[in-house]
This record gives sequence, structure tokens and C-alpha cells, in this order.
Amino acid sequence: MSGLIEATFLQIINPRNFMKTILLASIFAVVALIRPATAAPLVYQGDAGPAQGKHVVLVASDHEYKSEEALPMLGRILAKHFGAKCTVLFGQDEQGFIRPGQSNIPDTELLKTADLMVIFTRFQDLPADQMQPIVDYLDRGGPVVGFRTSTHGFKIPAESPFAKYDYGYKGEDYKGGFGRQILGETWVGHYGPNHKSSTRLDLVPAAKEHPVLRGVKNAWAEIGAYNAYPIEGSEVLAMAQPLLGMEPGSATDESKLPMAGAWVREYQSKSGKKGRVFASTYGSSGDLMNEGFRRMAVNGCLWALGLEDKIKVDGDVSLVGPLRPTFHGGAKRAKDVKPEQLAGWDSPILPE
Repeated sequence: MSGLIEATFLQIINPRNFMKTILLASIFAVVALIRPATAAPLVYQGDAGPAQGKHVVLVASDHEYKSEEALPMLGRILAKHFGAKCTVLFGQDEQGFIRPGQSNIPDTELLKTADLMVIFTRFQDLPADQMQPIVDYLDRGGPVVGFRTSTHGFKIPAESPFAKYDYGYKGEDYKGGFGRQILGETWVGHYGPNHKSSTRLDLVPAAKEHPVLRGVKNAWAEIGAYNAYPIEGSEVLAMAQPLLGMEPGSATDESKLPMAGAWVREYQSKSGKKGRVFASTYGSSGDLMNEGFRRMAVNGCLWALGLEDKIKVDGDVSLVGPLRPTFHGGAKRAKDVKPEQLAGWDSPILPE
């Protein structure tokens, strides 16, 4: 043992190794200063229900459609009404304030033991220690629910070890990146005028018995349509029909044929296990104000968890606490909000 200690000591004090040790220590010190420890993540803990014992990690960081409003509410619903433990992760700045679209999402390592990842990101290029847990989760075949801009959830340089997850990746080994290979579609483009038209989601008659559609009716999204052509093997559940206005009753845009708006599929993971996926090119915070879309989103999560037998036609999917969507309308919110301000069932999402 003494010989081993002596050899180790000699390795450390060797001038070349000693300088490497000092350099690494300096790098870690700088990283610690740049990325200080953050507060504990936002958790909604359910007491009882069919998802009790399940841990759902919701990852929110997009630049436009208010994932930081939508996913906390979805997490509350899954926790309060269905018993799940829901942890919501956000794009944050160095001070821990929620910054939509920021490529800094602390605590992704919690995915290691998650039963479901719900993702709503856009153009993320995360540090390696935050991206690797997402990759590990996918490699083990964990189920995924993805909304709106998650089709182009990652924008990663070609020289990065995570380049294949980029939405524009061209390689045949993972063409279309995370969006295409996991969710079933990457970014294709808008389908009609965004911010000027909304979208009706018509259920596909042939899929009406699918558990995700159980109890769903009059589904509508306040956001404009996306082009989407889901990968082979996907089952389209709802077709998106662009409307001429911003209300559920707005006239149909007859110049636009229906486009795939929500679907399910399975992906083949590195582990050999298949992971369930529910994806929709909708899901802004305002979309959750519509009960039909909200029910579809909740059902999609339950189905992805393997709880399709627990999905009821009249299951409670009511909002939990105040939701104040700010994509459209006059609602305003505070500039600087930390995740802990959204704790509990009754705090506003998000405060003024």
C-alpha cells in the first residue's frame, strides 16, 4: 500500500502532471464561478392517483410559445389529479431567473430515474453536463412527450459530440436529429400566417378508439399551424386545420388542407428497448386553456407512461391554480421570476 501511495505522489509532483492538475483545478474553479449552484428544482408532488409513484420531468426552454407557462401547469395537473411527482426544469440565467430559450437548463441529471420526459424546447445547445443526461435517457428508451418547437428543440454545432441531435442534421444515421428520429418530425415550416390564425384539431376517425383521444372533443390551439409529415410508423391522431381568425369558431381557411397535428409512435433506443412517444406541433400555454387540447396533452402523458387503462373519458383535467397565458392577449407578467415562485397549487403561472 505504501508503494502505491508513493507512486501516486510521485505522479502528482511530476512537473508535467503537476501543471495539468493545477490547470484542471483552475478550469473547474472558473466553471463553478460562471455557473453557480442553483436553488432546488420546482417539484409538484401528488398524493394519490393512477400515476402515483411515477416521476415526470418536464423540460421547458423555448423562445416564443411560453413553455415556461405551459409545462408548470401540465405538471400541476399530472400531480394534483393523477398523483405523479412532477419536476419542472427551466432555461435560466446565472442568477436563477427563468429565461425562455436560454441554453442553460440545470438539473437534467434528474432524468436518470425519470419515468417520463416532457420536452418543450427550441434551438438549445446545452453544456455537455446538461445534454448528456438527455442522451442517456433516450439511450435507455425512456418515453417522451414533445410539444411545438421540440421538433427543432436542439441547434448544435457540427463539431459538437452531440451534433446528431441538431434539428438540421443531415447524416443518414440520424437524419433530422432529435425531432425526426425521436418525436417523428423536425422543423419544416409554418403552415399559414402565424400570430394571425389559430388551428382546429380534428380527430382522425380511424384513430378514435386510441386512448390518447379518450374524452377529447373540440380541440383547438391559439397558435398557427406547422407543416408536419411524421416519420413512417407514426399514427396520426389529429389533423390540424388552419382557421382564418384567432377564435375557436373562426372560419376554416379553405386554401389550406388539414395537416398532421398530433401523433404517437415508438422509437428504437440504443439499449434495444422501444420508447413510446406522443408529439404535437401545438402546446403553447394558451392552448392549455382549451379543454380538448388539454385533455389530449394529459392523455398523451398517461399513455406514454403505460397507463392507458387509467385514462377515463371524464377524467379530471381541470387547471390547477391560475394560468395567465401571455402569447396572445393583454396579460402581462413580471420580468424576473424564479422557479420557486411557482411552487404550490395556487401561485399564478406566471406572476405579474
